[in-house]
Amino acid sequence: MSSSLNHCFCRALRSIAGLAAGLAASSALTSSALAGGFGDLGAGWSDIDVGAMVFVRPKYEGAKDYEVFAVPSIAPSGNADSRMVRFRGIDDLRFNLLHRYGYGFEAGPLVGYRFGRDEDDADLLEGIGDVDGGLILGGYAGYRFGTVMPFVSYHHQVTGDDTGGIARLGVETRLPLGNRLDVVAVAGATWADDDYMQSFFGITTAQNASSTAGLAIYDADSGFKDIYFALAASMPISERWTLKLAGRYAHLLGDAADSPVVESESQWSGGVGLTYRFNTGR
Repeated sequence: MSSSLNHCFCRALRSIAGLAAGLAASSALTSSALAGGFGDLGAGWSDIDVGAMVFVRPKYEGAKDYEVFAVPSIAPSGNADSRMVRFRGIDDLRFNLLHRYGYGFEAGPLVGYRFGRDEDDADLLEGIGDVDGGLILGGYAGYRFGTVMPFVSYHHQVTGDDTGGIARLGVETRLPLGNRLDVVAVAGATWADDDYMQSFFGITTAQNASSTAGLAIYDADSGFKDIYFALAASMPISERWTLKLAGRYAHLLGDAADSPVVESESQWSGGVGLTYRFNTGR
């Protein structure tokens, strides 16, 4: 296969994977209209939410330009009494296997998808090659104090390029703002290992030689790469229609912020959608 065909094939795979990840995110976000989370799925589902969402995200981590994609969604409506599956991001779909009903300790595995990077995402990247995204596996643990839960999670890429792992330290809280609006807020910091930092922020000797932008050799070491804040809201606008909103801001730090591939230290992402609830119960 020629290099150009191989490049197109890799981009097609990335687009399909991105669509699948967006669909998973959309499905989770459309679940549980007022269950108190980004998408907390439980047992006893009797309704189905069907709709669509539009997402916007940086073309790559550190980019100044953004990409938009829309996906359909279909998901069971959640049950707040048994939140066994929790969506906290495209790379963070949690399975709450060790838990107590109500407040207290919870922990379990997580899965997700990590977006990669193409060298044609920006002129700055031309010549340094692509970074393939892939499946994420990991785990999390947290403890709830009322409506507040400090947590730690670990996310490691296991397919595609070996881009290492990250750990997040954060706290989330539910913010009930009236009987028609429910908001979940999450704030924290992200630590990344050497493999992750070098994959997404470093420049090797070979990349320096092939870079059309003349990027200097750069060694990105492990450390905290960002601080972040996220909000997700669900608001019924009629008996069956629900508006979904999600937004996230991250600010790059340290070796990540100083990387020659970074165009902007401020990274915004978000989504908006509309769902319709079908009753399936007898």
